[in-house]
Amino acid sequence: MSKVVVLGSLNMDVSIEADRIPSAGETLEGRDLLLGPGGKGANQAVASARMGAETLMIGSVGSDLFGSELIDSLAHAGVSTGYIKREAGDATGTAVVIRSSGDNRIIVSQGANHSLGVREVGDALSVVAQPDDILLTQLECAPLVVWEAIRHAKSLGMLVVLNPSPAHAIPADILPQVDLLCLNETECSAVTGCQQDGEESYRRSLEALIEGGAKRAVLTLGPRGSAALDENGYYRIPAERVAAVDTTGAGDTFVGTLSAFLSRGHELREAMEFATKAAALATTHIGAQGSIPTIEEVESAFGKDGENEWDTSNN
Repeated sequence: MSKVVVLGSLNMDVSIEADRIPSAGETLEGRDLLLGPGGKGANQAVASARMGAETLMIGSVGSDLFGSELIDSLAHAGVSTGYIKREAGDATGTAVVIRSSGDNRIIVSQGANHSLGVREVGDALSVVAQPDDILLTQLECAPLVVWEAIRHAKSLGMLVVLNPSPAHAIPADILPQVDLLCLNETECSAVTGCQQDGEESYRRSLEALIEGGAKRAVLTLGPRGSAALDENGYYRIPAERVAAVDTTGAGDTFVGTLSAFLSRGHELREAMEFATKAAALATTHIGAQGSIPTIEEVESAFGKDGENEWDTSNN
């Protein structure tokens, strides 16, 4: 079993519930204010570790209380934290989350996440990476650092999983170095220029990503499940039906679980099926990392072979 090395963000999430998303200039009454560990990189690392993969995090936090709490949360989840930098000159990254009717809107202040440098990441990868280990990364750290990390990871024989979130143009030489591109509809439209408005558009977009050089691509579609294009062709994985209360962290749960299962030698379709279950279960709880299930919890909810449906009446 190979390792999952996550390069990404660590944020403290400030989350509040409202009856609806406010309009421009509008003030609404909120409730159930929560502070909890988040950040796309950290969330995906927690999901990977909770699925049983050996997981290591490369990132940066401020030398403040939030930074200490984020590192402690990762360590508690089983993630190795020795390559998380403490940056004295910056505040720890923060995300403000508005929850409404099971959906969310998020605003991120990157803080110390953008203080991580190319050389620091390269040095860390050179020490910890082995051939066939997975580099899992996103775009909440400085994109230049991510691109250089991908190039360096490939020189070390790693497999690269890229979740291009938030959406950002990807350099032409990067896609051919990506072994698996995993993105949602908004990100896919930004990368390919194709609107996601139905089955044919999903297939065309995935084909465009493969033609651009990515070896395999997965498009997540929320309640419509996910689509993939790989050496076996185009296929769809349906979503699991659950009583969702908060979608925060569900996408990260999917990507982290996907990477963990690939590190354990599973085929992409099988990894997607389990990741779909884990992401669905994550939506039945409020928060990001606190909602990410363990592999045992997913198996208990759905059955090891997927034969048992999740009983929403138990939530």
